[in-house]
Amino acid sequence: MKDDEYERVKQILGRRPTSAELAIYSVMWSEHCSYKSSKVHLRQFADKAPQTDALLVGMGENAGVVDVGQGWAVTFKVESHNHPSYVEPYQGAATGVGGIVRDIISMGARPVAVMDSLRFGPADAPDTNRVLPGVVAGIGGYGNSLGLPNIGGEVVFDPCYLQNPLVNALCVGVLKHEDIKRATAPGPGNQVILFGAGTGPDGIGGASVLASATFDEASAQKRPSVQVGDPFMEKLLIECCLELFAEDLVVGIQDLGAAGVSCATTELAAAGTGGMHVDLDRVPLRDPTLRPEEILMSESQERMMAVVEPDRVARFLEICARWEVPATVIGEVTDTGRLVMTWRGEVIVDIPPGTAADEGPVYERPYAPPADLEQIRADTPGRLARPSNADELRRTVLWLAGSPNLASKTWVTSQYDRYVRGNTVLAMPEDAGVLRITEPSAATGGVPPEAVESSLGIALSLDGNGRYARLDPYAGAQLALSEAYRNVAVTGARPLAVTNCLNFGSPEDPGVMWQFAQAVEGLADACLRLGIPVTGGNVSFYNQTGSAAINPTPVIGVLGVHDDVRRRLSMAFAAENTTLVLLGQTREEFGGSEWAHVVYGHLGGLPPLVDLQAEAALASVISSAVLDGLLAAAHDLSDGGLSQALVESCLRGGLGCRVTLPGDPFTTLFSESVARAVVAVRPGGESRLAALCEAAGVQATQLGVIGGDSLTVEGLFSIPLSELREAHEHLIPSYAG
Repeated sequence: MKDDEYERVKQILGRRPTSAELAIYSVMWSEHCSYKSSKVHLRQFADKAPQTDALLVGMGENAGVVDVGQGWAVTFKVESHNHPSYVEPYQGAATGVGGIVRDIISMGARPVAVMDSLRFGPADAPDTNRVLPGVVAGIGGYGNSLGLPNIGGEVVFDPCYLQNPLVNALCVGVLKHEDIKRATAPGPGNQVILFGAGTGPDGIGGASVLASATFDEASAQKRPSVQVGDPFMEKLLIECCLELFAEDLVVGIQDLGAAGVSCATTELAAAGTGGMHVDLDRVPLRDPTLRPEEILMSESQERMMAVVEPDRVARFLEICARWEVPATVIGEVTDTGRLVMTWRGEVIVDIPPGTAADEGPVYERPYAPPADLEQIRADTPGRLARPSNADELRRTVLWLAGSPNLASKTWVTSQYDRYVRGNTVLAMPEDAGVLRITEPSAATGGVPPEAVESSLGIALSLDGNGRYARLDPYAGAQLALSEAYRNVAVTGARPLAVTNCLNFGSPEDPGVMWQFAQAVEGLADACLRLGIPVTGGNVSFYNQTGSAAINPTPVIGVLGVHDDVRRRLSMAFAAENTTLVLLGQTREEFGGSEWAHVVYGHLGGLPPLVDLQAEAALASVISSAVLDGLLAAAHDLSDGGLSQALVESCLRGGLGCRVTLPGDPFTTLFSESVARAVVAVRPGGESRLAALCEAAGVQATQLGVIGGDSLTVEGLFSIPLSELREAHEHLIPSYAG
C-alpha cells in the first residue's frame, strides 16, 4: 500500500487503522482485487455494450450469465493465475482451475467444462522445461479429479513469456434461469456461514500480492504465497452447493479466492444490507497459530461463504455434513453499515465495507505509445526472402507444421480428460469445444442418464495473439475476438457472448498503459459492431521481469449456441471426393505472421486488416449452410494460413487432398488474412453454397477435392500424410521431456 493510500484509509476511519483493518484494505485495494489502474478503461465494456436479450447477468458479478434457450442459461469466465504458476507451476495452475470453478459455482451453476490458454518462453528454454510440465500436470490433475472435461484452449511459445508464463483458465457452467445466485448479504439477522476447507497459511499474500508486482530474482522464493489445492474437497463442495441451491437454502453466496475472508465479507456486506458482524475466533483453522491478519489474507482454497436465513441454518449444516464439507457459522448480517470483526473478545475491525470492496483508489495513469513502436512497424516482412520454388514452398509447409506454436499439442491435451461426463461433442484440436446441454440427475451425481438426449448445445473458443497486439493493440484485441468468433462459427454455432483475460506488463509504464487502453477500446468497439456483449473477465498486470514486459496479450473467449449439436461441424477431412472451397478474401498480409516468426524470428509491420463485417458474413454463410446440410467439414484460417489449415484437417480426418492454388502460391498458402475458412462441401451442395456466399458478399474459391494419402498442391508439390504427421507430432514431446 502506498503512502497516499494509507492516508486515505486513515481519513475514511478517522483514526489509525488496526493491523487487521490494514490487512483488509491492503489486499482489497491491490491491483488484482481493485482494478485501480484499469477501471477507467474497462467502463467502455458497459458503456458500449450492445443491447441483447440474451444477457441475464453482466459485468460486476463473479461471472456473466447468458440465456441459451429452452429455459437454460450458461455462465462462463476466464481468469489468470500467471505469477503463481511461475513460482510453483503445479499448484499455481491447479489452483487457477479451482478458483475459476468456484466462480461458476457461486452463480448457482453446475460446472461442466474447463479450457485453458497457456503461454511459455521458447520451447527449448530450460525454464520452459521446468514450467510447462508442471502447469500441464496441475491443470490435468485438478480438472480430471473434479470430473470436468477440458475441451479446448491454446499453447503458445514466445521469448517474451520467458519467466512470465501466462496461465489463463476458463470454466463454463449451466443452470436454469430461476437458479441464478448473487454475491450479496441481505437481511439483518441472516447467518454468515464459512464452509469448505480449513484456513491455513498457504496463499497468504498469494494472488492479490503476486499479481500486483513485477518479478525479480527473488520471485522463486515466494512459494509460500502460492495456494495449495485439494480437488477432491472441491468436488464435494460442488455437489454440496448444488444440493443447497436445490433446496433454496442460500440467499447470497461468494467464493473465497484472492483476498480470502477479506474479500468475501466486504463484498457480501457491501452488496447487501450494508453490515456484518464476524467472529474470527470461529473460523476453522488448519494452523492454530495464525494471527487475525493472516486469517483475513489467507487464500487457502476450496472455501465458500454463504448467507442463510436463521431457520434454515440447521438444514444447511446437515447437508454439508452429509457431503463431509466442514461448515461453521462465523457471523451475522446487520444493518449498521459497518463490517465489525472480533478476535478473542476484542473488536479488531470496524469499517464501512463498501470502502474496501468498491471505493478503492482509481488511477488515470499516463500513457503514450511505446518508443520503439514506429520502428517495429516500419520493419515490414516485405524485406524477408520468400520461398522461390516448389521445393522451398514444400519445406515451408513442413517447417510451419512442426513449429512450436503450430505443432500438435497432443502431449498436452492427452493429459486432460476431454470426454468425462459424456456431453463433450467436440474437443481439441477442433476449432472450438462443443458441449451438449442435458438435465443433470441427482441420483447419478450430476451425470446425465443414458436415456436423456438433448440437441441443445454450446460452443466455446479461447484465443489470443500477442504478436498482433504488439504491432497494434487496438487491432490485436479485435483480431483475437475475430478468431474466437470465427472458431465458434465454423462449428455451426451462433456467437453469443464474450469473456476476456487481459494480460499486460506494468501499468506504471506509459507504453504498457497505452497498449492496455488501446486493446480495451478495440475490444469494446468490436463487440459493439458484432452485437455480442462482454459478460466479464480479468485483468492481469505486472507480467514482466524488470523492465521487460510481455507482448500485450488479450485472450478472448467467445460462447456460441447450437440449436442442434447433431449438426455441428468438425475440422476433419473424412469424406472422400467432397469439394474443398475457400471462403473469404486472401490478401498479402504477413505482419506478425507465423511464417515470419518461424522462419526468421521476425516481428514487424502491421497485423492483418480487421474486417468485422466480413466475419459476421462468414458466420452467417456457415450457419445457413449447416442448416441446409451442405457441409461435411469446416476449419477456420488463422495462424499459418491455408497451409496449416489443410495440414490440420487432413491429419485430423486421415485423408489427404488435392488443391489448385489461385494467384501467388506463397500468399495463398501462408497469408493470415482474417474472415476465412476452408469448407468441405457435400456432393450436390456446391451451387447452393455459391448462392449463399453471393447473397452475403463472401468470396468463394473452389480449391479441389478430398481424397488420397497426401497433401498435394497441383503443379508444385505433394507431401505424404505420414511425413506431415511426423513433422507435426514429434516436437512438443521432445521439449517437454
